[in-house]
Amino acid sequence: MRLNENLAIIGSQVVLVPYEKEHVPRYHEWMKSPFLQEMTGSEPLTIDEEYAMQQSWRTDDDKCTFIVLAKAQPDSSDIFDCSRMIGDVNFYLNNVYNPHEAELEVMIAENSYSGKGVATEVLQLMMHYAVNDVGVTELVVRIKESNAASIHIFEHKFGFTETERSKAFQEVTLRRTVTDALRTDMDQWAKHATRVEYVRAPAK
Repeated sequence: MRLNENLAIIGSQVVLVPYEKEHVPRYHEWMKSPFLQEMTGSEPLTIDEEYAMQQSWRTDDDKCTFIVLAKAQPDSSDIFDCSRMIGDVNFYLNNVYNPHEAELEVMIAENSYSGKGVATEVLQLMMHYAVNDVGVTELVVRIKESNAASIHIFEHKFGFTETERSKAFQEVTLRRTVTDALRTDMDQWAKHATRVEYVRAPAK
């Protein structure tokens, strides 16, 4: 999605940045993990396929992604250093009956950042962006039944409710309608965040 190609969102623990070519090699290494493949429902890609996918994320109007960076120290000279990549967050606008429904996905690939509230903050920032910048009115997630931690976050942190369970895909579907109350919560979540122009690394 070109809408976010020049946007970075700086939170308390993370920085969300557009998915660039420089991020692909590390992302490709992450997705060699059978565990991450299972949790995200992904198939392994070649590095060339991964670069093509990165371009698709950039240009397609029906999907949006940010790479998640661990926030740098205040004295850092490069807040966008791709060596601090820890995951990604995205949404799809793939419901032909409701173009304002977004299917969310989040992945924290670096284990050292698990269990620290990072995924929660990433989702707060992404949901705020989806609702306020893209006009999303319905939120949906599809999560592997074995991924109890993610199910817990969406049910207990964000008030999603289970609407479907697929035995074939071993997957749980949870939904949340964007209400005025949720919009108020989102504004509180994003109150600490700042938006800046994303500065790309110089071409080598």
